Amino acid sequence: MPEGHTIHRLAQDYATAFLGTSPHVTSPQGKFSDAAALLTGSELTHTEAHGKHLFLGFRDADWIHIHLGLFGKVNFGKVNAGDAPAPPPTDTVRLRLANSTAYVDLRGPTTCALITHPEKQAIHDRLGPDPLRADADPHQAYRRISRSRTTIAALLMDQKVIAGVGNVYRAEVLFRHRIDPYRAGKDITPTQWDAIWADLVDLMHEGVRNNRIDTVRPEHTPEAMGRPPRVDDHGGEVYVYRRATLPCHICGGEIRTADLAARNLFWCPNCQTP
Repeated sequence: MPEGHTIHRLAQDYATAFLGTSPHVTSPQGKFSDAAALLTGSELTHTEAHGKHLFLGFRDADWIHIHLGLFGKVNFGKVNAGDAPAPPPTDTVRLRLANSTAYVDLRGPTTCALITHPEKQAIHDRLGPDPLRADADPHQAYRRISRSRTTIAALLMDQKVIAGVGNVYRAEVLFRHRIDPYRAGKDITPTQWDAIWADLVDLMHEGVRNNRIDTVRPEHTPEAMGRPPRVDDHGGEVYVYRRATLPCHICGGEIRTADLAARNLFWCPNCQTP
């Protein structure tokens, strides 16, 4: 499932291609046809992300709510002046937006629904603060964390506690701060939480800029350490994520993995001591 930086990047990309224009809105698959017919030709006035939720605003009152889930994909294409129009969409496309310069196809999302402003607000209200949003309040998240006996690794993945953090950022930020993933939330100090939050803000903003996750510090890059670069479909240089049984870049010990709340957890038991 995409992490929050990907959804914020999509909000920027939708804005670049369509903000202030009145795109043609269609649903070749048919599951969004009625809503598409209501929106087509209306101005796209806002794009916004909160955690893993994307919102496209039309006419200052109507919103398309998108959650990609595990299988959702978004593909952008360009239409150059004088060229043929956008290629016809396949029947797997849930939602297409197209104007004279660009088109974008959405396939396989968990959610693609037309909602009102109150319904949109209800989604925000049930989500925790998002490190990529200017209105985020990290103390809101810490109030819940500091009262919980649940592991910090599980709390970081709870979208009601903090929105947008997924398996990669969870594993990496805990390693970067040498925190045992099985430590209870109530045992995370305010100073530790402030450092975790600030790091998430920086790492996730970098993820938006580069459209990939990189978490290793300059002194631990392949160039600095003289090691081969990571080869993985996920991309990006990381410390522990999907590196089970490989040596830790810091201590040389073996990276471990375990199941936690139905997701794979990765950590270094030497660097992240209880």
